[in-house]
Amino acid sequence: MVRDVKNGRALLVAFLMFLLASEVLILEAEGAGECGKTPIGSAAASLSPCLGAVSNVRAKVPLACCARVGALLKTAPRCLCAVLLSPLAKQAKINPATAITIPKRCNIRNRPAGKKCGRYTVP
Repeated sequence: MVRDVKNGRALLVAFLMFLLASEVLILEAEGAGECGKTPIGSAAASLSPCLGAVSNVRAKVPLACCARVGALLKTAPRCLCAVLLSPLAKQAKINPATAITIPKRCNIRNRPAGKKCGRYTVP
């Protein structure tokens, strides 16, 4: 258990360092993308409280994660999908099939249930 916590913290730190390094290298486009004017790396970093819930569908989703996912779905509904399918998520070994269940696990009412996110469907 202690080892899992240490591994989880190490993964979180590595992921956040990767995101920060990526932000330096990514040029922000003038127009708005799936996440509005927010760079996808920043949107992904804002979802860091969700890291413990993206690899295990039975893991409890932290309230901070639910709040951020809910806010993201309210302001830029397509952004969550863009983050989950991004190269950043792939490099961080985020499982999109598990991550896409977070809005339902948080009981978010305005989730885009039934909508496609790549080959995944929002439950």
